[in-house]
Amino acid sequence: MDGLGRRLRASLRLKRGRWGPSQENLGEVVKEPERALEHCLPNFAGGQHFFEYLLVVSLKKKHSGEDYEPRITYQFPKRENLLRGQQEEEERLLGAIPLFCFPDGNERAPLTEYPRETFSFVLTNVDGSRKIGYCRRLLPAGHGPRLPRVYCIVSCIGCFGLFSKILDEVEKRHQISTAIIYPFMQGLREAAFPAPGKTVTLKSFIPDSGTEFISLTRPLDSHLEHVDFSSLMCCLSFEQILQIFASAVLERRIIFLAEGLSTLSQCIHATAALLYPFSWAHTYIPVVPESLLGTVCCPTPFMVGVQMRFRQEVLDSPMEEVLLVDLCEGTFLMSVGDEKDILPPKLQDDILESLSQGIKESQTASEQINEHVSRPFVQFFVKTVGHYASYIKREANGQGRFQERAFYKALTSKANRRFVKKFVKTQLFSLFIQEAEKSKNPPADYFQKKILEYEEQKKQKKPKEKTVK
Repeated sequence: MDGLGRRLRASLRLKRGRWGPSQENLGEVVKEPERALEHCLPNFAGGQHFFEYLLVVSLKKKHSGEDYEPRITYQFPKRENLLRGQQEEEERLLGAIPLFCFPDGNERAPLTEYPRETFSFVLTNVDGSRKIGYCRRLLPAGHGPRLPRVYCIVSCIGCFGLFSKILDEVEKRHQISTAIIYPFMQGLREAAFPAPGKTVTLKSFIPDSGTEFISLTRPLDSHLEHVDFSSLMCCLSFEQILQIFASAVLERRIIFLAEGLSTLSQCIHATAALLYPFSWAHTYIPVVPESLLGTVCCPTPFMVGVQMRFRQEVLDSPMEEVLLVDLCEGTFLMSVGDEKDILPPKLQDDILESLSQGIKESQTASEQINEHVSRPFVQFFVKTVGHYASYIKREANGQGRFQERAFYKALTSKANRRFVKKFVKTQLFSLFIQEAEKSKNPPADYFQKKILEYEEQKKQKKPKEKTVK
């Protein structure tokens, strides 16, 4: 692993700057880290621009040797009249992107067939702002061996379903002519991002087909619009998903292995989404480029995805207390051993029962599956920490102070109390409470809605219990 470590350090020296990986904050190079996916990615009410850039990243031969390297071959829009600082920041951002569009290392050669792949990554700035790259990798039209190409839409908005549909439109135009992609993207850039439950309709002309109207609708409940649980459910059992969730809740090191970029991307996003309303604040790289494989040696918490071709290099790495998940075989290759004991037994049973029942009742629509999978995990947090607002005491200046000891002692279940005493020490909980201390009222979000529903159910249950007595 020494060679990997050297490559990692070299990559960090090349990319050190405002955008991309830093030695202290590797995970914020990509997908979803300090505070947002409404856990890892920003949640937008609407009105912002859809995207900042459309990039085409192609493989070009290096000046020396036969190897290929990814380069940006098209950028829309071109930025002009930037100040020096803005120009340097843009150069750092655009310099980091090709590595994540082609994370496969030297496995690059002309192909006659290549299944399209849709995946995403996140680059985080030192000020906490982040850019999400939505990627569609495919073969250009033509005959004979040719090199894959990536269309990458860079946006600060976390909404994977919507951008996947946009990439479908980009791909449809790509099959006709690249020239007609850009008028479509210009129309998209001029449109305002819709609020939850709202639709934006774009008019686009396609030769031989005429004018088309494309509707882009955001789901009314936006807290799951960035995720699709289907891949995670296909690869793993409910019990395994629960153990991964338990490891994530205690901020342990988690590595996912899979062949496809899409599978890795979707499964790691889904795992982070299970933590809602909390945000994974550590290293978070859904598809680790070969040059950053040394990340798996980091002593700090991380959640990363590694392509299966690097499996042996990962297994040979000096790692401690890691959960290594093989998504292809649906097995754990490494584990700490106590994953089944982290969560309170009764609440584990509740989650498993709800998952089993929910999937039986749900249809095939991804939104329905997402809701059924997410609901029991949200309910878990409602039951364990949903009373947090009652234990934030306000000072005269409005600043809140969280009463930690009184908070966990308020739980009547000993098992729940043992778990919460550990959970309150995590950065997941600390970041959440810091935001709550600043805000005079709890946010009117999905989590708060479920807390209020749960409290109402308890109120209705108490009179019945008295009557029975």
